[in-house]
Amino acid sequence: MAIEQPATRPGNPRFSSGPCAKPPTYDLSKLADAPLGRSHRAAVGKAKLLAAIEGTREVLGIPADYKIGIVPASDTGAVEMAMWNLLGARKVEMLAWESFGAGWVTDVVKQLKLDAEVKTADYGEIVDLATVDTNNDVVFTWNGTTSGVRVPNGDWIADDREGLTICDATSAAFAQELPWDKLDVTTFSWQKVLGGEAAHGVIVLGPRAVERLESYTPAWPLPKIFRLTKGGKLIDGIFTGATINTPSMLAVEDYLFALDWARSVGGLEGLIARADANAEAIHAFTTANDWIDNLAVDAATRSNTSVCLKFTDARIKDGASFAKAVAKRLEAEDIAYDIGAYRDAPAGLRIWCGATVETADIEALLPWLAHAFEAEIAAQG
Repeated sequence: MAIEQPATRPGNPRFSSGPCAKPPTYDLSKLADAPLGRSHRAAVGKAKLLAAIEGTREVLGIPADYKIGIVPASDTGAVEMAMWNLLGARKVEMLAWESFGAGWVTDVVKQLKLDAEVKTADYGEIVDLATVDTNNDVVFTWNGTTSGVRVPNGDWIADDREGLTICDATSAAFAQELPWDKLDVTTFSWQKVLGGEAAHGVIVLGPRAVERLESYTPAWPLPKIFRLTKGGKLIDGIFTGATINTPSMLAVEDYLFALDWARSVGGLEGLIARADANAEAIHAFTTANDWIDNLAVDAATRSNTSVCLKFTDARIKDGASFAKAVAKRLEAEDIAYDIGAYRDAPAGLRIWCGATVETADIEALLPWLAHAFEAEIAAQG
């Protein structure tokens, strides 16, 4: 017997965790002011890039003495740039509880060949932050995009620390409070919470990171695309819009639109509230249904952006194939695109709840999720 479909459909089925949904008011015509075919080093290009940098500072509340740079290769490029320039001066602790954090561990141990202290936790868990010594350098993700687990706060980071904190905040920035005084290096890409176009990253350097850059030279050679200093001094131009390589001015214009949209919904406070409402709708759904649960074990560490779910029904014979089948059903119906769990993560679903997603669309998705679950249970016999 056919299972009746829900009556309401999401207005926007784009729940991908990156690149993420564009802001609700987005239209390509909004980018008409992009200086296409112009040099990014011309006055108009420099002005746009500086506006992107200062808009980032304004919306995120980044202190005036922190440097903000637009860099190549998305958040990955920004994290690699930080690690290759700054690590090696003292002992480093690598924290990982999902695939991207594990990737940074691999690069530090196998590429930079540092004798790092590695602390890991399974998907859904987080390392014991009380055991971290911030007199060492520490590299960690604030929000695990592939596990749905986030750092609850920065209390574990000492104010008088001797080491640097290097934080990959790509799915946290613009959706979660980041304690800037606790973070010496922060990286993210604007393709996440603000739904910007991919390929560009942002690196934020606190004064202690700048001091390290100007007093320490790593033992390994640095590719040109990673270099932040010249003659022992910070290349200031990078942090005023003179990017290391040629940026897409169309992508920059897209980001400027997203920043304007962020201001229109109440800035950072409004963005956080939107993400929180989206995530809470899913959390309420998992509480009400015993066949599905949040992958994050502790409610205090549950992400409000990359919400990861696992199926818990005993009737499911093959978790991986079941989760893929549910995601496929939802995509075929144009209800939800790209919500399968990350390839290295446990079988399940991952629903993006960042600020560009409308809560009404999340609420419309959830009955369809139940419908797809029931249909797949029936199909497997």
